[in-house]
Amino acid sequence: MSDHPSRRTPVSGRARRRAIREQAARSGVAYSVAARHLDSAGLTPGETLATYGRTIYPTGVDPYRQALVDHRDRRSFGERVADTRRAATLPEGRAAHLVERFPPSRGPAGSGVGRLYHGEGRQELLAMLYLVVAAESPGLLPEVGDVAWIAELGEDTAVDTACADVDREARRLLEETPTRLWSAIEEALAVVEAGVDGQLRHAAVRQAALLRTMMTPRLGYADEPYVPGLPTTGVRQILDALLIVADDGHAPGTRVRRVTGAADVRLATIVGARWGSAGPPVGYLVWPDGATAPVSVVADDLVVLAGQESVPR
Repeated sequence: MSDHPSRRTPVSGRARRRAIREQAARSGVAYSVAARHLDSAGLTPGETLATYGRTIYPTGVDPYRQALVDHRDRRSFGERVADTRRAATLPEGRAAHLVERFPPSRGPAGSGVGRLYHGEGRQELLAMLYLVVAAESPGLLPEVGDVAWIAELGEDTAVDTACADVDREARRLLEETPTRLWSAIEEALAVVEAGVDGQLRHAAVRQAALLRTMMTPRLGYADEPYVPGLPTTGVRQILDALLIVADDGHAPGTRVRRVTGAADVRLATIVGARWGSAGPPVGYLVWPDGATAPVSVVADDLVVLAGQESVPR
């Protein structure tokens, strides 16, 4: 045996360099930048800062939802084309497509998160939001012929690209107060019902009838209209996940840990995204484990836990 010390690099050193290379590749940054990220955030292999990467279908605790997502992966080409044709049909076809594409889920037991992507009437509210966009910003609607041609490719993301402007505007509307949102919906339905686009007009008539039913006074409360809780949270989460398909970011349900100091490793779940006028989320609404309410956090203060990144479906 030789008395000379081994020149082999310690395993811990090799593991760190491998982690840095993986972080650099995952984040699209230089090796030195990735090294600083790892050191400053205390990242372990497989973790990444929330400012990088993309998580659309987070690994969750709901096996039924995961089965639905996996089933979509196994669709035949004919099934995919049928679905993208529906996704290209505004407002109601796209609304139905998105509700099916991002099914309800729930947070981990004990996290306090509860249900995600849920709420009765999600499809109807989505359709109404698209009608508001049609009334207020008709120039954002994609050309019918163009999006119909794109739908024949059978690729969800291709239709998403064509509908990106209208989807983003629909998400922006959900930042309005419930009172302002209801008022905008009522005004938009009246405008579209009087319009010349037959497809939109027929959808507006159906949604207006639904709205009148929802506004019918309850028995014994003649002066109080019946307006059930809007599923704004569930629809907001659907649109958050959808918009992340085109931009880096992490969808509701993604597990993270907060990094506000070297010793802070508190786990949390993303329950919403905060958007700017363009680009990926500028921040997130996260629910710390065991908390009673979510908090707003900038992306730089979050680390995405390992094993959750996915590609668009």
